[in-house]
Amino acid sequence: MTPDNSTPLSLREQIEHDLANAESSGEDVKAAALRLAMCAIHDRDAEARASDQCDGCEDTAIRDVLEIMVRQRAESAARYEAAGRIETADREREEMEVIAVYLPQPLAGEELIEAVSDVIDDLEAKSLKDLGRCMSELKTRFPDQIDTKKAGKAVKAALG
Repeated sequence: MTPDNSTPLSLREQIEHDLANAESSGEDVKAAALRLAMCAIHDRDAEARASDQCDGCEDTAIRDVLEIMVRQRAESAARYEAAGRIETADREREEMEVIAVYLPQPLAGEELIEAVSDVIDDLEAKSLKDLGRCMSELKTRFPDQIDTKKAGKAVKAALG
């Protein structure tokens, strides 16, 4: 939300706002991670403009960029830890946590089971033949919140 709580900020605006706050409050790791995120977003903006796709990235494209950054940091942290560079691995994990805050949390546990149950009821799914339809509907209803592996297992358990 904006500082005056009038309208919600776009993902880009939220990151810019949090970056400014992190820089002014001396949160070095957070500021560095958000600066890198903004650089990656600006790169994606430039690519989009170069191919006349848009003026700038939408929130979904920004989420894609952030997901890539989180995955890269997880892989880097594992490599650094394997090489015995624990401090550098910890820094990567800290950056990963900062960036992950801006990503939607995947459905899990009871939320996932309830979502699967609702979809099965709505589609009147009866057997594993309906698995594909159920998964497609879950992805439509909960974009960016479905871990397809976990959702697939939950749908199979409910239909099987």
